[in-house]
Amino acid sequence: MAVVYTLERMRVLAGACIVLLAARSPASAQHGGAGKLTYGVEWRLIRAGTATLEYQKTHATLRLESGGIVSALMKILDTYDADYQDSYCAVSSVMDSKEGKRHHDTRVTYDYSRNRAFFVEKDLARNAVIRQTGVDIPNCASDAVGALLNLRGMNTPLGQAVRLPVSDGRRFAQVKVEAQEREQIKTSAGMFNTVRYEADLMNGVIYSRKGHVHIWLTDDPRRLPVQIRLQLSFPVGTVTLALEKEEYP
Repeated sequence: MAVVYTLERMRVLAGACIVLLAARSPASAQHGGAGKLTYGVEWRLIRAGTATLEYQKTHATLRLESGGIVSALMKILDTYDADYQDSYCAVSSVMDSKEGKRHHDTRVTYDYSRNRAFFVEKDLARNAVIRQTGVDIPNCASDAVGALLNLRGMNTPLGQAVRLPVSDGRRFAQVKVEAQEREQIKTSAGMFNTVRYEADLMNGVIYSRKGHVHIWLTDDPRRLPVQIRLQLSFPVGTVTLALEKEEYP
């Protein structure tokens, strides 16, 4: 059961990953706003899987695949697609989740003519709608994936915070993102000087589970997201995405 809970939280973390990676930072602009980044996923000091993001100016696709002992217990293959307008307003998102025998399809549509987001989750194995709801949104909102797309282009002073409009189709909030500390981070891709941010997505803001989401961006013009960490209480604990490879066309 702990593995299932952990993998559900990995998807939340993957959402935070796309949020940053798809952003049109100065570095991504040099490559036409497109690229591919690969992250190793670690849970309780073991390799739990791989997250691979391919992004363009208005679209991002993230694939999250379990590995090692986690994959032996339950094979996971999740694919998340998100589309955005200018100014990073979300248009739609689709999560195709394959976890063991379970196969779910979750779609969110953002209708700005009615200022409302619509959420539908289906069980494809049973051909049944599991959950259908919606929430009021402003004239521009980001999903949990596109929520922080502006962050890489911002230069928030340490100790200060910005607020970003976020909705997952079920909740809406002005999510607080705080620049906290400068830290040196080492991954298999190298050693990086970074700034650590905390995104207030958990604790009933967007996601009901209690926890913390931290993001490390390089402290240079690239603003490359090199590490993302989700810290939750037992039985999940800590899940970390660490950059392994970056590729550009």
